[in-house]
Amino acid sequence: MSTATTTVDVRIGNTQRGFILAWGFCVLFYFGQYALRSAPGVMMPELTGAFGTTAIAVSSLIGLYYYTYSVFAIVSGAALDHLGAKYVVPLGIVITASGAIVFGLGSSFDAEIGRLLQGAGSAFSFTGAVYLASHGFSSRYLATAVGFTQCFGMLGGSAGQFTVGPMIHGLISWQQFWIFSGIALLILATIICISTPAGHDRQPRKSGALLSMFKPYKTVLSNPQSYLCGLSAGLLFLPTTIGDMIWGMPFLREGLGVDYADAVNRVTMVPLGWVVGCPLLGYIADKLGRRKPVLIGGALLMLAALAATVYLPHAMPHYLLGLLLGIGSGAAMIPYTIIKEVNPDKVKGSATGAINFLVFTLSAVLAPAYGWLLNLLSGGKPLTLGVFQDASAVGIAGIVLAIVLSFFLQETGTARRPAAPVTQAKGSNT
Repeated sequence: MSTATTTVDVRIGNTQRGFILAWGFCVLFYFGQYALRSAPGVMMPELTGAFGTTAIAVSSLIGLYYYTYSVFAIVSGAALDHLGAKYVVPLGIVITASGAIVFGLGSSFDAEIGRLLQGAGSAFSFTGAVYLASHGFSSRYLATAVGFTQCFGMLGGSAGQFTVGPMIHGLISWQQFWIFSGIALLILATIICISTPAGHDRQPRKSGALLSMFKPYKTVLSNPQSYLCGLSAGLLFLPTTIGDMIWGMPFLREGLGVDYADAVNRVTMVPLGWVVGCPLLGYIADKLGRRKPVLIGGALLMLAALAATVYLPHAMPHYLLGLLLGIGSGAAMIPYTIIKEVNPDKVKGSATGAINFLVFTLSAVLAPAYGWLLNLLSGGKPLTLGVFQDASAVGIAGIVLAIVLSFFLQETGTARRPAAPVTQAKGSNT
């Protein structure tokens, strides 16, 4: 009997280690897709010249990424809960790789199709990483694992700006960057398919298998806490997804008159701050056993840093403000842990998909709206510092609203975790 028990324990241990290894490779995918997400921000002169259009039009093209990302966040969560990660995550990588290669073909139409494909495939990256981490790590370390996942993602976001800028002005063309990136992702897809364990949360077989994939969302989306998590995280994401990755370079170049090389270095400080802030705030939340105080504290730091960057750009060292903004922005990942903890374990993939949908739907809607606002405030004339300062009031108001919403979130940390709401949610899904 003890021998059989030992054998089972060894198998379970090997499977958990397999999921952790697969999580590590999926983190590389998340790194790569974040690099592709942020890279167009430092290619504005090349893209406007190649497509014969304006920076505002190119920003709308770049924002197409978030439309398919938000929709496929739902698909990815359902597919992971229903089929597991072994083939679902590699499929997402192949779609992303195809989008990168198509983007590199050079025309504006190809870029639009490529950007849509990139968003669709990239939706499987973070959702897949959280799914794999949930199977490989104990709940005690889940927030830390999620924080490190986002840490590497934002390191990719930094690399997509810091390394790509000099690269496309010396080593390779901007078109070659996209094609080579696609090839690298195809290799990674093969590695993940081989390394990921085949096991996953088994779902009961029912008729209408395709529709049954989305049934877990009934549990997630019937929970009001899921919407609070999505809205608070989405509002805290906007200063990076729209502010830094799309409009950071124009703000520095046209608003402050910073030269290209220094502007590239400065915009990379925000995702570099995420590299520090995501695991740090996740660790603090796990250590304290409380999520909400860390979330609110990070948002307050973010608010102060953003306001100083926009309205007092010379009051502090330039690189420090971007770094502080990024560190505070790491708080946006805490709702990703909360939504998993306020919903049953068997819908964890769908919970992550739901919050990704809510977060990036906000980005998809507000990215072109922000470009429209800048154009309205400038009267169609060149953008100035005053125009950026007026438009930035929207982002600051969003952070304030996120802080307000945070007070209504359920505290799910180990120091005070009410059991009743989770038990009720589990019962409603059986």
